Amino acid sequence: MNTKKTANLIFFLMTGFGAASLVFMTAGILVTLVVESWPGIERFGVIKFLLSRDWNYAKESFGAARPLTGAILAAVMAVAMATPVALGVAIFLTELCPAKLKGSVALAIELLAAIPSVIYGLWGLFVLAPFLEKYFQPLVGKVLGDVPWIGGYFQTKMAGGLNLVTASMILGVMILPFIASLAREGFAQVPEALKESAYGLGATRWETIRAVVWPSAQKAVMGGIIMATGRALGETMAVAYVIGNRHGALESLFSPYVTVTSVIANEFNEAGPIQMSALFYLTLALFLANLLILSLAKRLLRRT
Repeated sequence: MNTKKTANLIFFLMTGFGAASLVFMTAGILVTLVVESWPGIERFGVIKFLLSRDWNYAKESFGAARPLTGAILAAVMAVAMATPVALGVAIFLTELCPAKLKGSVALAIELLAAIPSVIYGLWGLFVLAPFLEKYFQPLVGKVLGDVPWIGGYFQTKMAGGLNLVTASMILGVMILPFIASLAREGFAQVPEALKESAYGLGATRWETIRAVVWPSAQKAVMGGIIMATGRALGETMAVAYVIGNRHGALESLFSPYVTVTSVIANEFNEAGPIQMSALFYLTLALFLANLLILSLAKRLLRRT
């Protein structure tokens, strides 16, 4: 009996240590970011730093407005591009896909999630960006013409392939497996009896998916979308390769811009003391934003 109690105690201590270590590591990261950001917090404040569009190396004046705007725009556009495709894939796998194909399609989704972000970045730099610059962007310029934030940019200058839209497309491909996987799990948890009852009442497959499957799984899907948004906000190398990394005003969605992660990746090695603190300040803002997003996703998934 004493041996069993000792074994249980050891097992409890080992698992408890593993769980506590995660909490302490997260707290340690947060403390480190606050300490390193403190000179920037004292110099720029909170509201001024978040709202300032200035990023001037000579004056050592830095603001987070443009990097944060770029990160939010890129993440929102990526989610908008990836969500319809991911939901279609999830519905196909759970409701329509022949049994022989399910394994292959599921494996393809897992492979997309396993590809390193640097490979996505190189593919975007050498394949996607030239393709968009040569074929897609001229077509957009002709069709949309003077549409603000889109077509008007092509009237004044030749848009290159490294821009916000290209970065969003890369992010969309990267987060698609996460949305598809969680949506598939949500759809798969819908009781089969509900779907059989709908079919028995004469509902078509589309009506069953729309009226039975989707209402039962929508909270899980929303949780997956929110978690994918957090992934898109924090992605670094792929975005740094293709976004263009320009601190100027955002003239169009097809103009080069910056995100929080691209600024950190490109400027960290050569930054002076104040700029380094500003970069840590940006990292702290991104950390808190991701924490908020993941907390919201966990709450939705828990309610499901």
